[in-house]
Amino acid sequence: MFKKFIAGAGIALVALFAVPTAAQAVYAPEESVTVTGTPAPGETVTASYDEIFIPGADVTFTLTGENAVGATLAVFKAAVNTQSFVKAADASGSVAVDVTLPTNATGTYTLAATDGVTVAPAVSITAAAADGSGSGDSDSDDGLAVTGGTALTTIWIAAGALGLGVVLLLVRSMRRKASV
Repeated sequence: MFKKFIAGAGIALVALFAVPTAAQAVYAPEESVTVTGTPAPGETVTASYDEIFIPGADVTFTLTGENAVGATLAVFKAAVNTQSFVKAADASGSVAVDVTLPTNATGTYTLAATDGVTVAPAVSITAAAADGSGSGDSDSDDGLAVTGGTALTTIWIAAGALGLGVVLLLVRSMRRKASV
């Protein structure tokens, strides 16, 4: 009975990690995103995503950056450092959004876009100084390493370790019973 259970648990673990999940996203190439305009305080830039989303899908844009209190994402204005806006893609899967930087813009703003299936490459918009003398970003390094890991990766690793522990305990239990 225990041998069947262990064999079934082993097969279940292999199936769990070998079969891709439905939640895996499709990542669009960077060439499909363009940004036009002058990224200066108070100015508007347009981020265009060409034929990468599901036609007609609701695309969620999320803008994150320092002093985003005065930033406007399309026509939505928020008083937080991260704000979101939803806009439908056209029949070809393309969509564009206007980002107006706040008048006190400094540093880099990140614009992310997804329709729940496709994830567009994040767009970085660095605010130029108001006088046009270059970047207004005094310290763009936030000190964090880019690891590429996600919460989903952590969950998969934890589930695998837990499953392996259960299998090892069952094997140990079977060996004890067999030796008695």
